[in-house]
Amino acid sequence: MGKLKLYDITIPRETIFEERDVVYLSLTPEQRFFGVLQLNQISVTINGGKPLKFPQGKGLVIRKPAI
Repeated sequence: MGKLKLYDITIPRETIFEERDVVYLSLTPEQRFFGVLQLNQISVTINGGKPLKFPQGKGLVIRKPAI
């Protein structure tokens, strides 16, 4: 599972973005893919076993459920 990193609010956002870019770009495509799958699994678990978005119709059109 990933790590949660808390940032000091005095650090500029640009610095945080650059740091995250370096970490992301250092991952292999396989690690990036499995990271996305892991985030999807966590979001389903947090949402009570239901996905946050559902495929609908053709292609990659997705929608959020109406609450």
